[in-house]
Amino acid sequence: MPDSNKLPSIYIPHGGGPWNVMQEDFGEDSGYQGLREYLVALGDAYRERAKAILVISAHWEEARPTVHFGARPGMLYDYGGFPDFTYKLQWPSPGSPEVAARVEELLKASGFATAREEERGYDHGTFVPLMVAFPEARLPVAQLSLISGLDPEAHFRMGRALEPLRSEGVLIIGSGMSYHNMRGFMSGDSGVAAASKRFDEWLAQAVAMADPEKRKEALVGWRKAPGALDCHPRSEHLVPLFIAAGAAGSDPGRRDYSAGLMGVSISSHVFG
Repeated sequence: MPDSNKLPSIYIPHGGGPWNVMQEDFGEDSGYQGLREYLVALGDAYRERAKAILVISAHWEEARPTVHFGARPGMLYDYGGFPDFTYKLQWPSPGSPEVAARVEELLKASGFATAREEERGYDHGTFVPLMVAFPEARLPVAQLSLISGLDPEAHFRMGRALEPLRSEGVLIIGSGMSYHNMRGFMSGDSGVAAASKRFDEWLAQAVAMADPEKRKEALVGWRKAPGALDCHPRSEHLVPLFIAAGAAGSDPGRRDYSAGLMGVSISSHVFG
């Protein structure tokens, strides 16, 4: 019988830069209103169930898995060319050294050499979607880096190591984008839109595979998927999905949100 108290692991699209909080700058056709509504619903679903959040952002890579141990992370405005107010945004959710220590423990037990970090703030892959989902900034947040080189297998193994967190009240969120080719956004190119749609449909089928080993094989071999390299010339925005999928254990995934954003198809996926 499924454990009703076990939280899912989730892969979300975080959008570009601070766009999710720039309602006045984007029209209805951009797709951002739909993404904001999805993030609001995500917060409503989990703010009372989760004790803490672990975020793996596409915007943090290190030579080895690095865990943020800071108690009060600041803000990291890792974008450029946006209005002044976007460099004054605040989302003061506390850090979680306790969850960080548990993440470190689990990774080490699975053979990973880890590192610690205490100074890094919340990058936009973390604070922009979460300030929409959890504007009250109450839940403590631990952060975990990607591994430079972006090896799918290694990140899947990281996720498997972290699965116990789901039964400990920690909501695991991989924050990336299911499409991330900057030349494609707003290009108006029908070929770009078609490639994003093909890859998005393949991704939905892959995460939903009931056999966890076949699911892993499909996702680790993502480069063979239709439109894959057109959608991800570099895979840092896809890799957080591998951690979420690894943390799924035997739980299949499902596409939780699917829509157009700036002319391409994007999606989120939930496991468990």
